[in-house]
Amino acid sequence: MPSSDQVRELLDFATVLAHEAGALTLRNFGGLVDHDAKSDGSPVTIADREAEELIRRRVEQRFPEHSILGEEYGESNAGAPVRWILDPIDATRSFMRGVPLYGVLIGIEIEAESVVGVAHFPPLQETIAAGLGLGCTRNGDPCEVSPVEAIERAVICTTDVERILARPEGNGWRRLQQRCLFSRTWGDCYGHALVATGRIEAQVDPVAASWDAGPFLTIATEAGGRFTTLEGDVTVHGGSMVSSNGLLHDEILRELAG
Repeated sequence: MPSSDQVRELLDFATVLAHEAGALTLRNFGGLVDHDAKSDGSPVTIADREAEELIRRRVEQRFPEHSILGEEYGESNAGAPVRWILDPIDATRSFMRGVPLYGVLIGIEIEAESVVGVAHFPPLQETIAAGLGLGCTRNGDPCEVSPVEAIERAVICTTDVERILARPEGNGWRRLQQRCLFSRTWGDCYGHALVATGRIEAQVDPVAASWDAGPFLTIATEAGGRFTTLEGDVTVHGGSMVSSNGLLHDEILRELAG
C-alpha cells in the first residue's frame, strides 16, 4: 500500500506534466491537422508524438527507475514497481478536426495497482485528477459522481454508436438507449470525465487499450463511482471500459451482456 505522501507527490507531478503536454498540443490545435496512419490504421499526429516525448523525458529525469507505457513509444523499463501509463492525445480524431473534447491522459500504477489518474482537456482548461485515498477533483475542487439511481433518469454515453452496435453488446446498448433519459456520443475520454463529475451517469467503451483507460479506474473510484471492463473486471488492461456512478453499474453490465 503506497503512502499518501507518495501518492500525492506522483499526483502533483502528473498534473503538472499533463498541463505541460496539453499546452504543447494546443500549438497544433484549431483546424485540420495532418496525420500519419499507424499499423492498426489509427491516426497519429506530430502533436501526439511530441507530447508523449515531453512527458517521458520529464518522468525519466525525475524518476529514472520508473516504467513508462505509452501509446506512441511502447514500454520502457518494464517490470519496475511504478509504471506510468500515457496517452498523449486521447481522441486524436477529434483533435485533428478542431473538436475540443480530446485529453492528455496519465495513469500511474504501483505494484500493478492504479493509484493516480489525471485527465487534462487543454482547449477546455479542465483537469480531472485523483489519487488513491485522496479523492477526485475538477480544476482543484472536489467532485463526485451523480446520485441517480434509475436508468430511466440516467444519461449514458459511448464514443461510437456504430462500433458498439456491430459488437455482441449491440442489442444491450439499444435496450439501454431506449430505457435511459437520453444518450450521446463524442465520448472518448471526456465521457469518463463527465461521469466522475456527476454530469452523466455512465460511459461505455467496448474497445479500449491500457492507455485509453489508464487514469479512469482511480478517477471513477475516488469520485465515488465504479470502473470495470464489460465483464466486470476491475482493471485498466481488460480491453474495454465502463465508468459509472456505481449505483447503475451492475444493471448496465447485465443489459450489455444480455
